[in-house]
Amino acid sequence: MTDDRLRNELLDLALEAARRAGELLRDGRPADLGVAATKSSPVDVVTEMDLASERLITGFLAEHRPEDGFLGEEGASVEGGSGVRWIVDPVDGTVNYLYGLPAWAVSIAAEYRGETVVGVVEVPPRGETYHAVLGGGAWLNGERVRCRPSPPLSQALIGTGFNYVAERRAAQAEVARRLLPEVRDIRRSGSAAIDLCDVGGGRLDGFYERGLHPWDVAAGDLVAREAGALTGGRPGGAPGFDLTVAASPGIFAELQPLLDELGAWHD
Repeated sequence: MTDDRLRNELLDLALEAARRAGELLRDGRPADLGVAATKSSPVDVVTEMDLASERLITGFLAEHRPEDGFLGEEGASVEGGSGVRWIVDPVDGTVNYLYGLPAWAVSIAAEYRGETVVGVVEVPPRGETYHAVLGGGAWLNGERVRCRPSPPLSQALIGTGFNYVAERRAAQAEVARRLLPEVRDIRRSGSAAIDLCDVGGGRLDGFYERGLHPWDVAAGDLVAREAGALTGGRPGGAPGFDLTVAASPGIFAELQPLLDELGAWHD
């Protein structure tokens, strides 16, 4: 199979899996939804719907591509032998979903031989589907999207997030306190996948966060990059757990070194 044919197949499967999971989460949310488990701290939660969404996604993808690998937030971990690995966040923004807030999404990315080639972020509360294919641009509901032209940093709207481990969150709050006077304002949606897509779609000028995992960023990072944004970690590094930064090119050039100076990469 040629690379183009493979990417098209992976995109079609990711779009369908995300659509099905989004419908399950939107239409199947019980009125008495509660916490099924916790992760990094007592306030970092998993609901029964996170688990159901991941089962739906991995089951659907495995049915169509049984040799592929998986990495999922709620425990899916399969090596696979095809060169393709799916990276799945079944509900990005679980606390928002638990509380009935509208900033949550389904995030599905496909890697081929270690490189992310397809990303889909389904945002049911907005009725929006972002997707990107490596080298093929970024799209929102079928329309091409681009990041915003870069304003001065002082006029930039920046998104961020806070970790559920109290000590890390306190350090992140201090970074935000010091960054706030340097930018237009800071937003916190509670979903890194949405924030990254909003950089790509021109709703944010930039985004940064410490403590993110591959399933939080894989799809949204590709959307942002294919929309013309730059992404990275510390200067010269790739996005990762220590730090993820995404922004329009001019903002990225100022924001990344400033975040490094402010210590956004450590607690």
